[in-house]
Amino acid sequence: MSRRGRFIVLEGGEASGKSTQCRLLAEQLGAVATFEPGATPVGAELRRILLGTATRSLDPRAEALLMIADRAHHVAEIVEPALRDGRDVVCDRYTGSTVAYQGRGRGLDEEELRAMSQWAAAGLEPDLVVLLDVPPEEAARRRLESPDRLEAAGAEFHRRVAEGFRDQAVGSANWVVVDGVGSVDEVASRVAAAVRDGLSR
Repeated sequence: MSRRGRFIVLEGGEASGKSTQCRLLAEQLGAVATFEPGATPVGAELRRILLGTATRSLDPRAEALLMIADRAHHVAEIVEPALRDGRDVVCDRYTGSTVAYQGRGRGLDEEELRAMSQWAAAGLEPDLVVLLDVPPEEAARRRLESPDRLEAAGAEFHRRVAEGFRDQAVGSANWVVVDGVGSVDEVASRVAAAVRDGLSR
């Protein structure tokens, strides 16, 4: 029976460097690099609705359900098949983002969101979650001039999201916090060390 792959998730707020570090870590591990929302063709349509600035108004519950729908399809189409085949998977965002953004950020019940996400993903939990911690002022400096719908949600929203991520990491057995400030290579070195230590527990 072949070894099952390991599932590693990178989490963090906007402009925390997740996408870059996800790609670099996947290259280092020879893993599948993927992301949420939007990694599948169905997900790309959901991403357009969720993040596109043309979406003027979206009820928080509808937003959460669309994010969770993307997760269900993403896990079924990309993540679970790769893990089953023995491939490691590194994912940019997962349940932690739903809890932080739609839970703490939008004010929805965090335990309900966690339960719905677990159901949508058929119970799949990460082996390790790496939270890239970047101070709000540094994240604001890095942000693009043309923000998407969530990036443009305002400083108070992003403050709540950051708090939501930190609270999830506190006392969690499979979360590690990595300082996201520094050069790409410096942060990549910290991420690699955290993953190595986290997976060897």
